[in-house]
Amino acid sequence: MDKVFSTDDFAPAERYAAWREAICDVYVNVDVKASDPARYCGFIHEAQFGAVSLTDILLSEQRIRRGRTHLSRLDKDCYYVQLLHRGGIEVHQRGAQHHSTAARGAIFLASEEYELQGHGEVRSFYLELPRAEFAQRFSSNRVPVSAPLNTAQGLGRIVSDFCATLATESPRLQGPQREAMGAQVMDLLAIALQAAEDDAPMGEASVKAARLRSVQHWIEGHLADPELTLERVAAANGMSLRSLHLLFEGGEMSASEWIWHRRLQRAHDCLARGEGGTITGVAFDHGFNSSAHFSTMFRRRFGLSPRDVARRRH
Repeated sequence: MDKVFSTDDFAPAERYAAWREAICDVYVNVDVKASDPARYCGFIHEAQFGAVSLTDILLSEQRIRRGRTHLSRLDKDCYYVQLLHRGGIEVHQRGAQHHSTAARGAIFLASEEYELQGHGEVRSFYLELPRAEFAQRFSSNRVPVSAPLNTAQGLGRIVSDFCATLATESPRLQGPQREAMGAQVMDLLAIALQAAEDDAPMGEASVKAARLRSVQHWIEGHLADPELTLERVAAANGMSLRSLHLLFEGGEMSASEWIWHRRLQRAHDCLARGEGGTITGVAFDHGFNSSAHFSTMFRRRFGLSPRDVARRRH
C-alpha cells in the first residue's frame, strides 16, 4: 500500500497538528480532538481498487466528528466500512450507536452527520465504497447501516481476511485486476451485511477468537525483533500478561510456542525459496540471536537442518 501520511515524518511537537491537517485532506472535513495531543502517533496507508479505496490506518485515542458545517462542503458521497485489528471505536449516526472491535465491524455514511469515539490506540482497515454503486447490490437500494458485521467468523471474517490479502498483495495487482478486486469486495460485503441482519449476537468464544487473531496479527509484524517478549506483546495490545496467556489457552500452542513456531515457519519458507543469504543471516532476520540455537530448534521442528532445506532447491 502507498504511504499517505505518518507522524514519524514530523518532530513530536508537530505531529498532532500535522495529523489534523492530514485527516481533513485525506478523508473528509471533520473536527478531530485527541485525548493526548502531546504524544500523538498515527499513519495512513492507502490502495485503490477501481472505485473502492482500502486504507490501513493507525490512530491514537481521539474523537472525530462530522457535522452540518462539514456536510455543506461535501466532497465524498460514500459508505465507510470499519474493520478493526485492535482497539475500539463507537460509531454514532442516525441516533444509533455501534461499537466496533476486532470482532465487530461497522458501516456508516460520509454524507450524513456522524461521530467516532476511539478507545485506546486503534489499528483498522477502512473501506470507502461509492454510495450509489454499492447500494445497487441491495434490494430497493437499502444498505443496512444498522447491521453489525461479525468479523470473527463466517462471511464477515471472509471480508476481513480478503481485505488483509488485498493490502498485502496490492503492489502485485495491475489496473484491470485491481478494478475487479474492488467489485468483488463490494459483492462479498453486500452478502455479509444482508446475512448479518439475521445473525444472533456474538458469543464470548467469537470475541475471544477475534481478539486472538488481532494479537497474532500484531506479533506477525514484530517476529523479526529478537527483543520481542510476552510482556511487550501484552503491553502493546492493551492487556495483562495473564490475559495474554489465557487468550492462547485451549489452543495447540502457548503464546511463546506460537511465536517460535511462526519464526521457524517463516525461516523455513525463506530457505526453501533461496532467500535471505546465509543460514546465519536467515536466523538473525527471523528473530534469533544465535545461529546454533536456530539450527537446534529448526531440526527439532522439521527433522532437517537449515542447510538440508536450503540444499533441496538444487
